Amino acid sequence: MNGADTGPEGKRACVIGAGFGGLALAIRLQSAGVRTTLVEARDKPGGRGYFWERDGFTFDAGPTVITDPDCLKDLWALSGHDMAADVELMPVTPFYRLNWPDGTNFDYSNDEARLRAEIDRVAPGDYAGYEAFLQYSAGVHQEGYVKLGSQPFLDFASMIKAAPSLARYQAWRSVYSMVSSYVRSEKLREALSFHTLLVGGNPMTTSAIYALIHKLEKDGGVWWARGGTNRLAAAMVRHFERLGGTTRMHDPVVKVHTIGNRATEVETASGWKERFHAVASNGDLVHTYRDLLGGTRRGTDHAATLARKRFSPSLFLVHFGLEGTWPGIPHHMILFGPRYKGLLDDIYEHGVLPQDFSIYLHHPTVTDPSMAPPGMSTFYALVPVAHMGKLTVNWDEVGPMLERRILDEVGRRLIPDIHDRIVTRFHYAPSNFAADLSAHLGSAFSLEPVLTQSAYFRGHNRDDVVKNFYLVGAGTHPGAGIPGVVASAKTTAGLMLEDLAQ
Repeated sequence: MNGADTGPEGKRACVIGAGFGGLALAIRLQSAGVRTTLVEARDKPGGRGYFWERDGFTFDAGPTVITDPDCLKDLWALSGHDMAADVELMPVTPFYRLNWPDGTNFDYSNDEARLRAEIDRVAPGDYAGYEAFLQYSAGVHQEGYVKLGSQPFLDFASMIKAAPSLARYQAWRSVYSMVSSYVRSEKLREALSFHTLLVGGNPMTTSAIYALIHKLEKDGGVWWARGGTNRLAAAMVRHFERLGGTTRMHDPVVKVHTIGNRATEVETASGWKERFHAVASNGDLVHTYRDLLGGTRRGTDHAATLARKRFSPSLFLVHFGLEGTWPGIPHHMILFGPRYKGLLDDIYEHGVLPQDFSIYLHHPTVTDPSMAPPGMSTFYALVPVAHMGKLTVNWDEVGPMLERRILDEVGRRLIPDIHDRIVTRFHYAPSNFAADLSAHLGSAFSLEPVLTQSAYFRGHNRDDVVKNFYLVGAGTHPGAGIPGVVASAKTTAGLMLEDLAQ
C-alpha cells in the first residue's frame, strides 16, 4: 500500500467481527467508497445475534428487541436503498407483558389510552408521576442519545464539556432512583426500570441517562425482523456485499500486526493475511487488546487496564420448542421473581446463583409463526446470572439443573404441561459466551454501564496509541443494544473516514 491515495476512496479497511456494530460500520465505510473487508470468526453473521435450526424450529440467540428502526434504515439510505427490500420489520404489541408472582399482569406499550388504563389499574394515582417521568426521559434522550450518542469521547475535555448536560439530568443517580422519585408503586418502579437489564445494567446502579430507553420505545416502537433477528444480520451482509464489500466468514482473526503506532496487517486462523489502511474491531474489548494486539506493548498494557473494570453479567438461556400454539402469551414477557433489589444484588454484587429468578420469556411465534413448524411454538427463557469472574461454577454440571428449574417456573406460571409438550430444547450458558464470542468472563454485554464506565470511560472509538486502530460495539460509547452499537458505528465511521481522507 502507498500513501498516494487522496480521500477515503481507494483506501482499504478491515472490520473484525460481524456483530451488529461491525456490520453497521462496514456498511458505512463501504457506502463512502472505502474498500472494506469484514472478517467473522463464526459461520454466520450477527455476533450475539446468532441462530440455530433444530427439528424445524428456528432459535434466535438475540438481541430480540429491535428499537429505533430509523437508525437501521439510515444504513441503506446512505446509498439510496430501502431496507424493506431486504428485511421486513414487524411491530410487536404490547412491547412487554410484565407478570409478578401474585398474578398481576401489566401490558406496556405506546398506546396511550391502554397504557393509562394499565397504570390506573396496577398503580392507582401514579399516572401524573408517569407523565412527568416521560418528560424526563425525553430530555435525557435528547441530550444522551441524539446529541451525545454519536459523539466520540476521545479525551477528558470532551467529557467535561458534556458534564453540564449530564448534571442537569442528575446522571449520577440510578435509573431506579430516578423512577422512584416520580412514581410510588413498587410494581411501576420495576416496570419503568427493568430495561437497563436488556443492555447489561443494574437498575439500581446504572446511570439515570439510560432512562432514555423509554423515549426510544415510545417514539420508535418495538419491532421484530420476520424470520428472526438473524434475518436482519443477513440483510445487512447482503446490503454490504451489494455495495462491493467483501466478507470472510468462519475464519477467526488471530493477530493484528503493527509497525510502530500503526496497524498494518490482519491475520486469521486459516493463514490468510492482508494489509489495510485502517482496522476496526467489533470483538470483545479484552480479547481485542489481549489477543489480537497481544504482540504489542499497547495491547498487553491496555488489556490489563480493561480487565480491572466492572463487566456486565452473563446470561443463561433455555431454548425450547413446544407442541401447540399460545396466542395468550405475548412476544415479550418479564416474569418477575419475589425479589427485585435482592436478586440484583446477588447477580451484580455477591456472585451467587439465587434460588429465585426473574425470567425474560421470548415467544416469537405469536408474531411470526415461521419460527416453528405448523401448530408448534418457539420460545426462549433468559435469566441474568453473574459473570464467570464472580460465579465460578462448572456450567456443564449446573446448566442442566438450572434449565429444569427455569422450565418448571415457566410451567408453574404459564404452561402447566410444559414438560409433556417439549419437542426439542437446549441451553446456552456463560461458558458458551466465553467460548463462542471470546467474551471476557462470559459477559454478555461487555463493560457494565455505570456512569464511571460511560462515554470517555468506555473503550474509545479510536485507540489512543495505535492511531489507525478503532473500536465499535457494546464496549464503546454509547453501549450495548442494537441502537447503541449502531450509534457507535456512526461515530467510529466518522473518525475513520476523516482519518482516511488525509
